[in-house]
Amino acid sequence: MTLAIVICSITCVAMILSIQFFPKIKLGKIGIDTYWVITLVGAGVLLACGGASVKAVGDAFISDTAVNPVKILVLFLSMTVLSIFLDELGFFRYLAGVVLRRAKTSQTKLFMLLYITVSVLTVFTSNDVIILSFTPFICYFAKNAKINPLPYLAAEFVAANTWSMVLVIGNPTNIYLATACGIDFVQYLKVSIVPTVAAGLIAFLALYLMFRKKLAQPIEGEAETVVIEDRLSLWVGIVHLAVCTVLLAIGSYINIEMWIVSACAVGSLFVISGVIAIVRRKKPAAMLGCVKRAPYQLIPFVLSMFVLIVGLNENGVTAKIGELLGSNLSVLKYGTTSFLASNLINNIPMSVLFSSIIQSGGGAATSAVFATIIGSNLGALFTPIGALAGIMWSNILNKHEVKFRYIDFLKIGVVVAIPTLAAALGVLALMLTVI
Repeated sequence: MTLAIVICSITCVAMILSIQFFPKIKLGKIGIDTYWVITLVGAGVLLACGGASVKAVGDAFISDTAVNPVKILVLFLSMTVLSIFLDELGFFRYLAGVVLRRAKTSQTKLFMLLYITVSVLTVFTSNDVIILSFTPFICYFAKNAKINPLPYLAAEFVAANTWSMVLVIGNPTNIYLATACGIDFVQYLKVSIVPTVAAGLIAFLALYLMFRKKLAQPIEGEAETVVIEDRLSLWVGIVHLAVCTVLLAIGSYINIEMWIVSACAVGSLFVISGVIAIVRRKKPAAMLGCVKRAPYQLIPFVLSMFVLIVGLNENGVTAKIGELLGSNLSVLKYGTTSFLASNLINNIPMSVLFSSIIQSGGGAATSAVFATIIGSNLGALFTPIGALAGIMWSNILNKHEVKFRYIDFLKIGVVVAIPTLAAALGVLALMLTVI
């Protein structure tokens, strides 16, 4: 047990330090994220030292269960590709431009419209894709309009990581935790929607109160005009995303697993896009963009973290943690500990760890899993380490020379994340007493 704990702890600490101080290493012209390299090394050391058996890891990777990490990765990557396809065609930037032009000279109206737009899009796509799409646009727009970008960047980031709780596809942590505990699309939505709405409203109110003085100043510039040239491909992408979302919702009733639905949607999208490109005698630019931008680094990262968790399971560590948390006040305990743990080891490895802890908890699974999902999403709002989205967001801001210090992030965490977490967990606890 001690060996597994030591190796896992060193790996997680090293990963956090790498994210904070040396997020990338360069091999020639290629930049490689260090966080997944460190976890891969940690998993290799654990296997080599006998802290986890190769057989147990192999069985986990080929098991025909919802917790199979390969199935979860296929689901997450497929949904991400569907969103990236639309982004490659300029869909998200086009919607942002439409919304921002409606605001005219009112920063308050702009702030509200941006928050609503990001919230709606996040529900049906993915928080990571929305952040990658909207952050550069906000930086450009704020510079041209000669306004402070921080209120809008904060609104975008908070909205994306709050409303991502609504659907199981909104965040990879949702996918992992829900599927690991056997919760399907509809079951998830029935419980998640009300706490998410409560969290979203509280988050917006906290953000507005925090930035109301900055928002009182007028807008001098204009919004970017985005023209979508390939409307046929755009509609192909929208239809695939819509059909995929519907099939995910009814998949449990027709006995089709979510990863199969999403993988088939991407396969169909690529085939149709390829046919369109052949007919036009042009390169399938959007499809190639998906291939280039897909977050492949999550594959070794998630699989490596899964190996570490297998080691902790085999040595009885997760079961011991489950006993310490117990089944009483599970919403409060699991919600707060997952929120804090996300900011110690990042929300994806936290979710891998807590899925095992929850399963060892028996009767507390239902309340614990939703509390943990809330903690994994809202944990991203407290510090940049809380989620990969925060790391990517910070990197984008640095590239655009937007000053946003660690202390600035923490201020938003204290003012916004804590009351939002309290609202979401409180409403969840009330809901579970009547369901």
